[in-house]
Amino acid sequence: MGKPIFYHAGCSVCVDAEEALAKAVDAEVVHLGEQKQRVSEAEKAGVKSVPALLMNGSVLHINFGAPLSDLQ
Repeated sequence: MGKPIFYHAGCSVCVDAEEALAKAVDAEVVHLGEQKQRVSEAEKAGVKSVPALLMNGSVLHINFGAPLSDLQ
């Protein structure tokens, strides 16, 4: 089991989710707006929109900030 990864794009929905959830599960935080090279990684993992938490091979889509396609 690897460390959870929290993908986001920096919007207010994403920042709120990061403060409430990502910190609670000690997730690696990946800002896809700043780290565009990791968008394909998120897509391969099953992320459809951000904010999203990848944990134990499963993706939890939190609210709906932006579709992953907007970040490519």
